[in-house]
Amino acid sequence: MTTDDWLANTRTSYDTVAVSYTDQLRDAIAGDPHLRAALAVFADRVRAAGGGPVADVGCGPGHVTVYLHGLGVDAFGIDLSPGMIDVARRDYPDVQFEVGSMTDLHLSDASMAGLLAWWSLIHIPDDEVPTVFAHFRRVLRPGGPLQLGFHVGDTSRLKTEGYGGHPMTVYVHHRQPDKVASWLRDAGFEIEAQWLCDPDGQVPQAFLFARRPS
Repeated sequence: MTTDDWLANTRTSYDTVAVSYTDQLRDAIAGDPHLRAALAVFADRVRAAGGGPVADVGCGPGHVTVYLHGLGVDAFGIDLSPGMIDVARRDYPDVQFEVGSMTDLHLSDASMAGLLAWWSLIHIPDDEVPTVFAHFRRVLRPGGPLQLGFHVGDTSRLKTEGYGGHPMTVYVHHRQPDKVASWLRDAGFEIEAQWLCDPDGQVPQAFLFARRPS
């Protein structure tokens, strides 16, 4: 499958589920202290690096972006799905959202004070991850923090239905934190911390805290 193919499938899938996804995920942060803690650490790292604009890449319906605003972070959202961006703009008209892809970030070099990507890397094939991480490093300022959230495991599966039973055609990649950390180091990042959440659950989750070296 070419890059254009899986990007198009992912875009169409999330356009299809945008409204139902939003309804299901709207209260996710409020209901999970670990998510709130991860965002609080990220906001603190942004401030420690001097503050400035922050990109929430793969922002979906914008609930994480807006939560960061509540923590005093100058965040804006980028998502592959125009449908998701339409919902985000509808629900949060005072926050900036734009359509874009992490495989080709249209952001200036060293322009971001921080970058966050929660559960959006899960749709990126292994061979495309180095390109994505190269973009992340390029757009971050020296010293700028990066935070990733993703599913933990060793499998990839094709998801054909989700979020209210709507049709989807997206691959979901579960990865081990050490593997993702190794890719980050190869891209020139320094790892600050790894968190493993719900390790006894059916699908554990991980956060990686990294930064572009000063």
